[in-house]
Amino acid sequence: MSEAWKTAVTVLQETQPVIPPDAHVMTIVIEYPPGDPGAPPHRHPGPAFGYVIEGEMLFELEGQSPRVVRAGEAFWEPGGDVIHYSDGNNRADIPSKFTVTMICVPGRPMLELVDPQELARRKDRRWRPQ
Repeated sequence: MSEAWKTAVTVLQETQPVIPPDAHVMTIVIEYPPGDPGAPPHRHPGPAFGYVIEGEMLFELEGQSPRVVRAGEAFWEPGGDVIHYSDGNNRADIPSKFTVTMICVPGRPMLELVDPQELARRKDRRWRPQ
């Protein structure tokens, strides 16, 4: 019998998310062509956990500085009221591919776009360099 299972696990991230009552879980794969800006600003009703499979993603959540998440790295967002500004492909020369597992709220879409008026009202919450 192999003993590899004893050292086969690498923890990429840990958190204590708030899970909505009666939630269901969905895992998706997202693939963007080179240079694609990704989804417009949006939010998820529950937490989302992701892993970049190929390429790089420019990841920005409300109140946090933008960061690049590369293949082999994990990311998460708390969901709820937090705006997800960017999930686009950070590279113009290669595609990006990532998986996301979302804890969804029954009766609500897994992704809700944020309208321009709300973005304008909340502009003070978006990270700005000092």
